[in-house]
Amino acid sequence: QVQLVESGGGLVQAGGSLRLSCAASGSIVTIGTMGWHRQLPGKQRELVATIRPGGNTNYADTVTGRFTVSRDNAKNTVYLQMTSLKPEDTAVYYCYANILVRTSYSSYWGQGTQVTVSS
Repeated sequence: QVQLVESGGGLVQAGGSLRLSCAASGSIVTIGTMGWHRQLPGKQRELVATIRPGGNTNYADTVTGRFTVSRDNAKNTVYLQMTSLKPEDTAVYYCYANILVRTSYSSYWGQGTQVTVSS
């Protein structure tokens, strides 16, 4: 089986920074796109950022210029560096990865980590 474990959430003041990590483990052949979504209170989950195996990235307009997604393919880990945080960034952040297990790709999700930005 495959497991994604997140770390790095917490409470930070507006203007501060946090770094989230998400490590994949298990019966992994290779990993395709990885990324982050978030779920704001009372809203649906939304895309934050994605990164392909070769390093191409994509960001939501709301975080462009403030957040940076990166990955370490040797460690099967994706990161989200968040700077200039705003109270409206308060959400549960979920990592995901498209992972090849045996002969097919499936999407896997982390358990979610709370990020709270105080004003």
